[in-house]
Amino acid sequence: MRLNFKLISLFLLWSSCLFATDDPIVEVQHMHFPKAEYIGENTVRIPFKLIGHLMVIEAEVYNKKGNFIVDTGSENLLLNKVHFTKHRGRAARSGYAGVNGEVDQVRIRWLKKILLNDFSIENIKANSVNLSHIEKSKKMQLYGIIGYKVLKDYEVFIDFYLKQITLSKVDKKGNKIDQLPYLEKITDSLNFILKRHTIILKSYVNGSKLNFGLDTGAEINMLHTGVSKKVLEKFTVDKRILMVGADQRKIEVLAGKLNDVRFSGRIYNKSMRTILTNLRDANVAYGTRLDGILGYEFMVKRRIILNYKRKRLYFVEIPIEN
Repeated sequence: MRLNFKLISLFLLWSSCLFATDDPIVEVQHMHFPKAEYIGENTVRIPFKLIGHLMVIEAEVYNKKGNFIVDTGSENLLLNKVHFTKHRGRAARSGYAGVNGEVDQVRIRWLKKILLNDFSIENIKANSVNLSHIEKSKKMQLYGIIGYKVLKDYEVFIDFYLKQITLSKVDKKGNKIDQLPYLEKITDSLNFILKRHTIILKSYVNGSKLNFGLDTGAEINMLHTGVSKKVLEKFTVDKRILMVGADQRKIEVLAGKLNDVRFSGRIYNKSMRTILTNLRDANVAYGTRLDGILGYEFMVKRRIILNYKRKRLYFVEIPIEN
């Protein structure tokens, strides 16, 4: 089977290398989710839609309601400065890194309180960046990107089967504050390493140990060109394609499938669409050294629960369709 695209746009790695040097300005009082369903005092369920291979939810900031991408690969909350021109924060001295290097000067804002109706997330930094190239590529209006700093105090149930995300607030040990059991059966789980904001899963390909970053903002999996020959034996090339990085530069990469990726005895991928590319700059942005990145291709056929406090990834049973 041939890949059905000629050009891939990847929007991940936005604020990983961001360091504020000035005191931020308090500007925003709240953010809420108009389509959220509250199933507990500290639990909210939000529907998402897929635009391309990106998870997009509806949120409202500064009385502006629109699309936000859910991206675990982003460290902070990002606001598209194209739509928030009247709410400019103080400029930071450093840029941020994308797939192909440093991209833009970043402005910092401080969200004094982000409200999810009856419960809140306190003191979240927001970065104001130009996301117009994502809007153009995806043919949508984009208000921002929701990253790790917004999600870290919640158990996050990402359900591709029902196209919804459930956020359950947890205590310091990762226990849900609302004692609401999942109706679905948890079939397996994996420990992960949390390097700053990056979820790292250990896996094996052809006997070689690899570290993969789990990123909901990656539209396709990526494999680093520096992996061993044994790993490359399991990568079948389909074609050469162009990739557009966060800085909008186009580079040619090999696209194909990575076969026989094993995470545990039962968690296994026979084949995943993957591109082979140099992840040097991406590793700078993630703040760690990764052999690859797992995105949509890894998650689309699964229902997963992220618990940042416990550093554990749970896999939920998918209903059998008649």
